[in-house]
Amino acid sequence: MIIEKSTRVKKENVFKYNGETVKLRLGTLILMCLCVMLIIIATFTQFSFTHYIIPVDFMSYIGDTSDTNVKQHFLKYYRYIPQIPVIVFVAALLGRIFGVIPVLVYISIGLFVYPVFALGGGIKYIFDYNFGYILAYIPAVFFSASILKSGFSIKNIIQASIVAVLTIHIIGILYTLFIGTIEQSSNAVLFGWIIAQSGTKILYDIIFSILSIITAGIIKRFLWITMC
Repeated sequence: MIIEKSTRVKKENVFKYNGETVKLRLGTLILMCLCVMLIIIATFTQFSFTHYIIPVDFMSYIGDTSDTNVKQHFLKYYRYIPQIPVIVFVAALLGRIFGVIPVLVYISIGLFVYPVFALGGGIKYIFDYNFGYILAYIPAVFFSASILKSGFSIKNIIQASIVAVLTIHIIGILYTLFIGTIEQSSNAVLFGWIIAQSGTKILYDIIFSILSIITAGIIKRFLWITMC
């Protein structure tokens, strides 16, 4: 009994921290289908939050607390769509190969079946500025899952989050510039779009991606326990 228990704990730790032990079973297929649904839900989910910031001109407001507008100047209201953290969550939960499949299914549905992208769908969406960010989900899943393959350590979690987020935004920006060049869009339009999609959002994406990987690690361990 002691040997059996020790073996079980060892396997549990391996599943949680080291390597992609997810195998193609019925449970894996169900998880992939659920991940596709989760990506679609995240696309149309938006939540708002407020936090304090230090504005560039904060020195001019020091000592002045009489005006409520001054206090508002140190607050940032943000509306966030959690699609990128969900993509990173899928990578952490399913690994490189099985993590890419839900993303491919999501893209295929959006292009050929139903408009599940944020701004619509259809084959014409390939020429949308936003499509580069969606296309970048594929390498982002592969890169982040490859990092996490060696374990869910703090270093790997942070590194996987940063790599995934930067991969998505860099490819997204380059694709936007490519489409903008083809359509001969003005620099002002391109710059405004890039700032809206890849401005301060990058920082939020990294923070929430870290949390999503931690969550995926917990769920991954729980699934192993329940299936064994």
